[in-house]
Formats: sequence, structure tokens, C-alpha cells
Amino acid sequence: MKKLLVFLFLFGFQIHFGQNKTTQYYFIRHAEKADSSKNPDLSEKGLERAQEWKAFFSEINFDAVYSTDFKRTLQTINPIVSENGKLLKTYNPQLVDIETFKKETMGKTILIVGHSNTISKMVNQIIKENKYGDIAENQFGNLYIVTLFENQILSQLLHLK
Repeated sequence: MKKLLVFLFLFGFQIHFGQNKTTQYYFIRHAEKADSSKNPDLSEKGLERAQEWKAFFSEINFDAVYSTDFKRTLQTINPIVSENGKLLKTYNPQLVDIETFKKETMGKTILIVGHSNTISKMVNQIIKENKYGDIAENQFGNLYIVTLFENQILSQLLHLK
């Protein structure tokens, strides 16, 4: 049902704005990790969630997928990247210049995978508003969708399973 709502939102947005350049960002946190070590693998639940993200995003054609260089983020995104054959780009959230990132991704559809304390900050920087707080340590199903069109910015947060 939520997938249908996202589709209808994006479809309506595209109809409303026609052929103009639209930039679409999808932000997710890595899936559940196996333990609290510095660079853990995903747990069984996390591997299942990674497959769920793959199914959720199956009808979206990403131009690029960004992930931090940690096992848990790379393992979260691996099913999507290997299935779609898209180029994976690693990034350091502390070194991202948001305005440069927006220029480089203008008119594209981008998936960004990060962490509980970095994803909402990056979303807030893109929307130029302090709208979203850090993700709770036990919350893994947040999907932030940001759409940029000319001088308009739309954002929404979906809480998936």
C-alpha cells in the first residue's frame, strides 16, 4: 500500500510539472546490524530488510546509489546495486558539500544509504530546513523522499515496517 502511495505521489508530481528537470532523492538508513562493534555485518533480520528494500525499489531506475563505506551500509544496498547493475558510489557524510552534490545530481534519481545520525542531517541540508531529527537506534524502516524542482522542494518521511 505504501509503495502505491509513493508511486501515486511521484506520478502526480511528474504530471504536474511535465517535462522539466526533477531531482529525486531517496534516503534510507542501513538495515539491522549483527552487533555493536565498529564495523559489523548485517544481522539475519538486516539481510531480510535489505531484500525488502530491493523489492520496494524494484520499479525505480536509479541513476546512482550512494553508500558510506561500512559493511552494514554496503550490505544493505548490495541487493539493489547488483540487481540493477548501477554504479555504486561511496561517500563520507562529513565531507559532502551539499550544494556541489545537488549540482552533480540535478535531474537524476538517487538513492542514499547512511546511518541514524547522518541521513536526517543530509536531508535537512538538502531541504534547507531543520525538519527531521536523528533516527532512533532501533528504527530501520524510515524512507525519506526529497523532490527538487526549480525553486520548489518537497519532502516526506514514510515509516515502513
